[in-house]
Amino acid sequence: MFPDHSFAPLQLRGRQLLPIVQGGMGVGISAHRLAGSVAREGALGTIASIDLRHHHADLVEQCRADPRHDTLAQANLVALGREIEAARKLADGHGMIAVNVMKAVNAHADYVRAACEHGADAIVMGAGLPLDLPDLTQGVDIALIPILSDARGVSLVLKKWMKKGRLPDAVVLEHPAHAGGHLGVTDLADMDNERFGFERIFEELDGVYATLGISRSDVPLIVGGGINSHEAVRRWLQAGANGVQVGTPFAVTEEGDAHPNFKRVLADAKPEDIVEFISVTGLPARAVKTPWLDRYLRNESRIRVKIGQVKNACPTGLECLSVCGLRDGIEKFGHFCIDTRLAAALRGDVSNGLFFRGREALPFGNAIRSVRDLLELLLTGSARPAVAHRAAFALS
Repeated sequence: MFPDHSFAPLQLRGRQLLPIVQGGMGVGISAHRLAGSVAREGALGTIASIDLRHHHADLVEQCRADPRHDTLAQANLVALGREIEAARKLADGHGMIAVNVMKAVNAHADYVRAACEHGADAIVMGAGLPLDLPDLTQGVDIALIPILSDARGVSLVLKKWMKKGRLPDAVVLEHPAHAGGHLGVTDLADMDNERFGFERIFEELDGVYATLGISRSDVPLIVGGGINSHEAVRRWLQAGANGVQVGTPFAVTEEGDAHPNFKRVLADAKPEDIVEFISVTGLPARAVKTPWLDRYLRNESRIRVKIGQVKNACPTGLECLSVCGLRDGIEKFGHFCIDTRLAAALRGDVSNGLFFRGREALPFGNAIRSVRDLLELLLTGSARPAVAHRAAFALS
C-alpha cells in the first residue's frame, strides 16, 4: 500500500490514481520497466512509442540485416506491442499504462492502433494538435489525453472533439519554459509568454468549460514542466490542477529504461549545462550541452549556410518525422538526425548522444533513487533512507 498523502486522487476513465503522471520520454527512455513500475505504485506510467526496437536485440539485428523502411517500421510496432505487454505484466493490475505518441511522427496513426490492439489504458499525444485522435480510436475503450500549452489550444481541441462525440479524458498543460525535450512553442523567445502560466490557463478555461457545458470532472487538467518537489506538487494541486506530470525525475530513477550513463548526465547537469535550441522538428527543445550538442551549437550557423536548403536521404531509413529539417532541407529547422542522436543517448554514449532534460534541479539532487522513493517524496515531502540497489539497465 502506498503511504498516506493529503491529495485527492486523479480520476481517469473511472479509475482512481495517484495524482502523479509520468511523462513519456523517447527514444526508449520510458519503456516498459519505468512505465510498469510507476503503474504498479498506482499512478499513470507512460511508454514513449517512438523507435522502441533499440530495447530488443533480435529486432535490432533484423533491421541491420534488412534496413528497408518497411522492416524498421514493422520492428518498431512489434517492439511497442512487447513493451506494452511487459509493462502491463509488471503493473500487475495497478495504475494505468499510457502510450505517448507524437503527432509529428509519420507513423503516429500506426502507433495509436498498436497501443489499442495491445491493451494500453491511455494514449497521450503531443507535438501537434491531435485533432484526429478520436477518429483513430473510435470504438476502443481507451483514455485519450492531449498535451497542449495554452487555453486557446485546449479550447480548439475541446470544440473539435465534441463535434466527434468525444471529450478528452484529461488534458496535460505543459509549460515550455520548464519542460524537457521538445517544447510547445514555435519560437524560443516565446517560452516565457504569460499565456503559458498555469493560473492564467485555469482562469481562462473556467470560462471555456462553462460555455461548452462541461466541468473539470469531465476533463481534468494535469500540469507539467518544472514539477520537482513536494512543494511544487502541493502548490499546483491546491491551485486547481487535478494532477501533475513529471518527466526528468523519473528518467533518472533506478527503474528508468536508459543506460546508467544517461542518468548520470541528467543528474549531474548544472544549470549552465542546460540549453535550448531548434530541433529538426522545427520546435525548440531543451537538453544537456554534452560534447555532440556543444559542437553542433558552435557550428549551427555554418551548418545552416552550408546544408540548410539541401535535401538529404534519411540517414536511418526510418523516415520517423513527418517534417524533418535535415531530410527536407528546411533552413530554419535543426540539421541532424534526431533518431541517431537520441538512440546514442539511450545507449549511454555521452560523446555522441542528445540528452533531453528539464530545466529544474532534481528532487534527490544527483542521487539515483527508486520510482517508489520519488513518488513518496513528491506526495508526502519525505522519503525512506537510500539503500544500495543494482542499477537497472534494459538494453542488451
